[in-house]
Amino acid sequence: MMFRIDRDVLAEAVAWTARSLPARPSVPVLAGMRLEVTDDQRLKLSGFDYEVSAEVTLEVQTGEPGVVLVSGKLLAEITRALPAQPVELVVDGAKAVVTCGSARFTLLTMPVEDYPSLPAMPPAAGRVGSDVFASAVGQVAVAAGKDDTLPMLTGVRMEIEGDTVTLAATDRYRLAVRELKWQPEQSGFQAVAMIPGRTLADTAKALGGTGAEVEIALSSAGGTGEGMIGFSSAGRRTTTRLLDPEFPKYRSLLPTEFSARADLSTASFVEAVKRVALVAERNTPVRLAFRGGEVVLEAGSGDEAQAVEALPVEFDGDEINIAFNHQFLLEGLGAIDSDVARLQFTTPTKPAILTGGKPVDNGGSEDYRYLIMPIRLSS
Repeated sequence: MMFRIDRDVLAEAVAWTARSLPARPSVPVLAGMRLEVTDDQRLKLSGFDYEVSAEVTLEVQTGEPGVVLVSGKLLAEITRALPAQPVELVVDGAKAVVTCGSARFTLLTMPVEDYPSLPAMPPAAGRVGSDVFASAVGQVAVAAGKDDTLPMLTGVRMEIEGDTVTLAATDRYRLAVRELKWQPEQSGFQAVAMIPGRTLADTAKALGGTGAEVEIALSSAGGTGEGMIGFSSAGRRTTTRLLDPEFPKYRSLLPTEFSARADLSTASFVEAVKRVALVAERNTPVRLAFRGGEVVLEAGSGDEAQAVEALPVEFDGDEINIAFNHQFLLEGLGAIDSDVARLQFTTPTKPAILTGGKPVDNGGSEDYRYLIMPIRLSS
């Protein structure tokens, strides 16, 4: 087997495929990346750890058909460091020789017959723009839990109802919900899937920016590929196993009536929270006092360092003193993707809703909502 290809094209494809490789493989062969040159002069690079698979298909300048398995992480490091010249890989017995300009690397091959076959893609369910998909997933995945002992909170719930996809994630302290439109393959298609949050975020980010559409492949109940979801775009495809669909009934957590509303500059708010939080310990809150035309931010107290800053705000409703985990607040502000941040409150001890812009009041609904639990203030 051999192939010759542009260095940048190969390095990007190897890096994309390597992201699915396990850091601590259960068996050594799973650390490998499978490279196959087909009869029609295409190069397929693939990785699989029994949970997540990734495959990318490229056109090669010249090639001789064959298959080889080499260390994926090492190949990624090598291709990233190569000079900007065409790359040639030739398999010679139990070794693979990579040549680029005057650089030459010899890699040991791994037994390709021991490598597991990649799972087949489930049936195509629909398509969505890659940039819209990447943005929506990024907004929601920020709220997914990181504690693997509570697996149902580490996922992003995807609910499909006709041409609407709803993504939701929560770690018990905040909840992010985003609705987006897509093009289903069948009208009236319905499905629910719990996707590992970290994997979905990595996949959406990697497929975003291509300008192409992302095809989502998901089996309906009882169909082929049940328990798996697939994403493909621009010659790249990835699959991942789904989590147990159990998830909190989150819609009942979203308040529908509010006692106060605040609109303020997102950038100014972010910078002020960052400054005030400099004196806040990891688990101590930033306190916000909304009244009149300003909000006063405070952190620290008593014998500790203290910080106070005031910002102008468009405020409507009852005065309120409320406190939040500053990191959760900053992550929500970073996700709204709007020049104006809107906070809506009920009471100082009940969740607040953060949205972007100035949503339509007369029955309009926001496509992104970030619910954040306050921290109870000691009286």
